[in-house]
Amino acid sequence: MRACGECLFCRSGDEPLCEGEVPLDTHSPLTDAQGSPIVQGLRTAGFAEAVVVSESQIASIPADIPAPSAALLACGVITGYGAVARVAGVPPGSRVVTLGAGGVGLNCIQAAAIMGALTNIAVDLSPNKLETAMTFGATHALNATHPDVVDEIKTLTAGRGADYVFVATGSGAAMAVAPLLVRRGGTVVLVGMAPSGLKVEYEPLDIANDSIRLIGSKMGGARLQTDIPTLLAHYRSGPLKLDELVSGCYPLEDINKAIDSVKRGEALRNVIIFSGESA
Repeated sequence: MRACGECLFCRSGDEPLCEGEVPLDTHSPLTDAQGSPIVQGLRTAGFAEAVVVSESQIASIPADIPAPSAALLACGVITGYGAVARVAGVPPGSRVVTLGAGGVGLNCIQAAAIMGALTNIAVDLSPNKLETAMTFGATHALNATHPDVVDEIKTLTAGRGADYVFVATGSGAAMAVAPLLVRRGGTVVLVGMAPSGLKVEYEPLDIANDSIRLIGSKMGGARLQTDIPTLLAHYRSGPLKLDELVSGCYPLEDINKAIDSVKRGEALRNVIIFSGESA
């Protein structure tokens, strides 16, 4: 995320939606051997020993915070936590469902726990991820392949459905079923990024008749300068788990092994570690 600080969205606090421009948007700091500019991936080029970023992309991290854990704040943690705490503003006593218990979904789950959710249901295809979700604050864990999962959720939410459903996966099936899991007047939040071109069908009459709110969440609506200190305070006091999200640490030369581990579903988050004078 880069933020100009001056556009409509920055002034209203929606920095992830910034429509302004900073110098790095038009001039890449990276060049190849021939001097031609190279695209700075995701505006960070994180798989490099040194990066040039806008000051709007920087937040201070105290030296005593483990670097691998702190690294996770920048994406999965702030996206999942922010969707719950900032975008939806889940109040205490709510009934919450999170579809997808991966790196982002686990942070939706632990954010719901921190916010004081009465019922905190995790839904996923993987038994291992569901087991992990219980250690991150879920009160119930349901396998998405169970034919009665919709009825199970209704039973756990006073027969009405959840107050909030967070879709923390890019799965079209999860996005399609989400409105069936929320109560009348409830909120569905799309957190996971779907593949380009994916289409999902909804019954507009049901959405309107039941006053269901369907909203998107980009990077949890993050405001780095205020959200990072809040997350660090939760980490220091205990309720926010960061260390437990780190599945493994790899040197840069083993980055393909780290990525393959993620693709096989073995990891929550792998971290690339740089060492030596160039780090």
